[in-house]
Amino acid sequence: MKTLKAFSALLNYPGRDLMAAIPEIRSVLAEEGVADPASLEPLLRMLEETDVYDAQERYVMLFDRTRSLSLHLFEHVHGESRDRGQAMVDLKSIYEAAGFVIEGTELPDFVPLFLEYCSLLPEQEARAVLADPAHVMTVLGERLRKRESPYAVVFEALVALAATKPAPEVFEAIVPETEQDPNDLAALDAAWEDEEVRFGPGAGADCGVDNLAAKLRQAKRPAPGLGAATVRRPKTRFTYASPRD
Repeated sequence: MKTLKAFSALLNYPGRDLMAAIPEIRSVLAEEGVADPASLEPLLRMLEETDVYDAQERYVMLFDRTRSLSLHLFEHVHGESRDRGQAMVDLKSIYEAAGFVIEGTELPDFVPLFLEYCSLLPEQEARAVLADPAHVMTVLGERLRKRESPYAVVFEALVALAATKPAPEVFEAIVPETEQDPNDLAALDAAWEDEEVRFGPGAGADCGVDNLAAKLRQAKRPAPGLGAATVRRPKTRFTYASPRD
């Protein structure tokens, strides 16, 4: 779905290229019709009309300096746990098993990167994969809505696109939100001093079966009522680099 590629762009660090691409994003949303273009218009207008440096500062304050709004999926289910390292390895393996090789510096669970991967899948498969982190997307949308951020609608649209809706009990796994002043740099440094995250053999010795990557593997089975998509894809290398790199 091109819409997922558009959402990936909208959730990335805003730059002049993104702002110039807003008309194209509008066209994609209208063409595919899988998300409500009107609901996304406030965000599109904000990115189109706001000074680029102001838009970048707003983005940093939201997603980089507010840990509860992190755009790294596993931050919200594993926090500082060592499980996070193995989950990252598992997710990267899922990408590679599907024939997609990441060339870039971002971690596999970065939401824009995850959405770019989903955008390359057949629609039914993409919806099934989106269903697994839907509880994280739901919570991020609610937290952004509380802050009256126009970014909230992207996460709400992603939840709506998912093949199934998250069960109430899965929300118990979400790391609770803690209020923190995004301008308190000392506190931010202390909060982000995580336990070492390992990415090698044995990194997941203590991992539980309910980590998000395991759920993503499960999601690749057909959703109820949907037939299995039998698609052979050539190995695809897609370069993904944050505009800040």
